[in-house]
Amino acid sequence: MTVPLTGLGWTSSNVPVAGWIPITTTVEGAPANFGKGFAQKYGYYLCFTVSVDALNPTGDVLCDVVILSEKSPLPFGYMYIKEFLDLKTSVSKKKRLCIKLIPMGVAETAVCDVMLSSKSKVIPNYIRIGEISGFALWCKKEHINKPKPLPKPRSISLEMNQLSLETANVDSLSIGSKRQTTIKKNESIYDTSNAYGISAIDGVPFTLHPKFENNVTRGATALSIFKNFHIKSLADIEKEYDYSFVVERTAAARLPPTIS
Repeated sequence: MTVPLTGLGWTSSNVPVAGWIPITTTVEGAPANFGKGFAQKYGYYLCFTVSVDALNPTGDVLCDVVILSEKSPLPFGYMYIKEFLDLKTSVSKKKRLCIKLIPMGVAETAVCDVMLSSKSKVIPNYIRIGEISGFALWCKKEHINKPKPLPKPRSISLEMNQLSLETANVDSLSIGSKRQTTIKKNESIYDTSNAYGISAIDGVPFTLHPKFENNVTRGATALSIFKNFHIKSLADIEKEYDYSFVVERTAAARLPPTIS
């Protein structure tokens, strides 16, 4: 996993800074000392860091590097790089290095490496920022692999902690939780008082089949059908359907013929 830079700065050769790495040579192997020979004894080097320290407590990452001329205004969101110099060393103001830091949570790409070379050198897969003090400045940007957020642990209630596949102790369960059920042993959550008086067709509306609807007289004339309707009594029914079984009794009384 590539680690993005979190800062860029200048440092004197005799002022080591913890957590910052100086770039002392170019890609060709030549010394990368800025300012030496211009009435300065030690000169200074470009340095970078990947640490999170007091200068960058939130851990912002380096997303861009630009070189500004002396009269160019500082772009919005940019800052001049840090300076870790001794009292006798000063940085040239003809060209200034500026960087932009953004939170790692919103960064898609970030600067992961910085190199110096001669002006004529080309470094593959690196972006040329510009020229400063006779050197060409290059940087490499890569996509940031953000760590996946960890799932939040689910909160388990007291009742869930008490669940077990083993037989629970009745005494411990009665004391363990203050929330007790309000349903008694002889009570039920369903009303079963009319369980045997409920029919399967209760609530089903009564209607005639469509093929019989034309045979039924509708309206006020429907009552005329029942004008001549006579309701028979039990005596009338017995009289009408009385049967003496004379034939059956006569046949049963006959003796079977004898064989001579």
